[in-house]
Amino acid sequence: RRALAMSGITDGMRVLEVATGSGEMFRRLVRVNRNGETVGFDLSPNMAAHTHMRIRREFPQAATHCHAVDARYMPYRASAFDAVVCCYMLELLSEDDIFLTLSEFQRVLRKKGSLTLICIGQNTRLFNGIYRVLGRIAPAFWGRQVEGRVPDFIGASDFKLVDDLTVRQSFYPSRVLVARK
Repeated sequence: RRALAMSGITDGMRVLEVATGSGEMFRRLVRVNRNGETVGFDLSPNMAAHTHMRIRREFPQAATHCHAVDARYMPYRASAFDAVVCCYMLELLSEDDIFLTLSEFQRVLRKKGSLTLICIGQNTRLFNGIYRVLGRIAPAFWGRQVEGRVPDFIGASDFKLVDDLTVRQSFYPSRVLVARK
């Protein structure tokens, strides 16, 4: 909820969510943007299809689409979106792929468009230790923590960081960063 409030997304925009997963954020985006167009994608065709069907059932009149797409090579035209939202994906990418993906965000966003990133926080020693262990056990699922370097990645990708907040959901720390093109 905090990320959505910080994003500046309002009804009537053209919004893209990258890495929709099970669709929790996508659902929130569609609810806020009922008269706009909300597009989402996930690398997994099954996750994309699941999210698409769920959203079409809940919001049958909304202009929504959810596809299987690789964030490094988005099939959207330049300057197509007012806002891009991405939750917990950068942790799963190599540094080179992070820059490639941020370049794609830059390409598909309109001038002064907003980019909202949610990253796994690194602000508690106990959580960081547990996360490192889980990352070694299942690296494809957990990835690695990159939150501390994301502001530098954002700046190096010609975005301007405009908001930065650390939030906690129970034991789980997250960092919400909002940047503008």
